[in-house]
Amino acid sequence: MIRGLEGWHFIIILVIVLLLWGAPKLPGLAKSLGQSMRIFRKEMKGLGDDKAAEKADKPAATEGDSTSTK
Repeated sequence: MIRGLEGWHFIIILVIVLLLWGAPKLPGLAKSLGQSMRIFRKEMKGLGDDKAAEKADKPAATEGDSTSTK
């Protein structure tokens, strides 16, 4: 769990949220939160794919390069 928070803390937070927004608005709030999390995960995955593609595009240095002088 989150540091310092126990189960009953979450129940109190849930009751406060329920009082502030009301029961009819909670499904819409949960839906928008889920969509935001989905978009965030998609963008984070896209960043990882971009980094992997960038790493693959860079040519690796070869050990026996014939242009180097000894």
